[in-house]
Amino acid sequence: MRALIVLLVCTELLSSALSSADDAYPTGYGDEPGACLKNIGNLRPERREVYEGGEIIDITHPFTPETPVGTPDGIGEYLTLLLSMKNGSDYNFSELKIPVHAGTHVDAPGHMYDHYYDAGFDIDSLDLRVLNGPALLVDVPRDKNLTAEVMKSLNIPRGVKRVLFRTLNTDRRLMLKKEFDTSYVGFMKDGAQWLVDNTDIKLVGIDYLSVAAFVDLIPSHLVFLESREIILVEGLKLDGVQPGIYTVHCLPLRLLGAEGSPIRCILIK
Repeated sequence: MRALIVLLVCTELLSSALSSADDAYPTGYGDEPGACLKNIGNLRPERREVYEGGEIIDITHPFTPETPVGTPDGIGEYLTLLLSMKNGSDYNFSELKIPVHAGTHVDAPGHMYDHYYDAGFDIDSLDLRVLNGPALLVDVPRDKNLTAEVMKSLNIPRGVKRVLFRTLNTDRRLMLKKEFDTSYVGFMKDGAQWLVDNTDIKLVGIDYLSVAAFVDLIPSHLVFLESREIILVEGLKLDGVQPGIYTVHCLPLRLLGAEGSPIRCILIK
C-alpha cells in the first residue's frame, strides 16, 4: 500500500510539472520532472512573491510566529496540528488561531465605531468592488507622517479610487519585526481629513499595522471609517515594487461579525 501511495504522489507531481503555465502548478514549480522517482525525500515547494517577471506581485506578508500584531512578542504559534499522519491519523488536520488585525489585514467600520459593530458593519459587509480594481502605488516623503501638507504634495488626481502608500516603514522593514514599533509612519488626523475632503480615494493601503500614526491612532481611524465608504488595508508588503499604476486584488475572509480579517493582496501589471 505504501508503494502505491508513493507512486500516486509521483504521478501527480509529474503531471503537474508537465502541465501548462495556466495550471495551478506550472512547469518549474517545485522539483524537475522525474525528481520524485529519484528521491522523494528531496521534495521542496517553491515559494514565490513575483510571477512571470513581475506580471503578478504578491504584496501580502506570510504569517509566522513573529508576525507583528501590536504586542512585544508577535502572534506566537498560530497553527496547531490536531491530527497527524505521523501519529497514525489518515490525514493531517490543523487548527488556525490568529488575531484579525495581525500581519496584512483589513479593517471594517466596526473596528472603531461600536454602533457600526452592533449594526453588523463587519468584514463580510465590505464592498469587493472597492477592494479590487486599478490602484496607484506612491512613495511618501520619508521624513514625516502623512499630514495634510504631505497629502497635498503628492498631487493625487481626482478619480483615483485606490492608493497604496509606501513609507519609511518599508525601508525600516518594520513588518519583519515582531515587536510593535510606535515610531512607524502613518496618517495624522489632518492628513486623513484632507484625503476625505479632497480626493476620491476609497481604498487606503499602507505598509504597517495601522494607517494612522500612533500619536493620532484613534482620531485618524475615526475620520477614515466614519462614512463607511473608505476601506483600510494595513501591513502591505511593498518592498521592491515600482511606483505606478497596477490592478490590485484584495480578498478578506468572510468572517461574519468580525471587525478585521487577514487579507491576501496581489498586484497585476
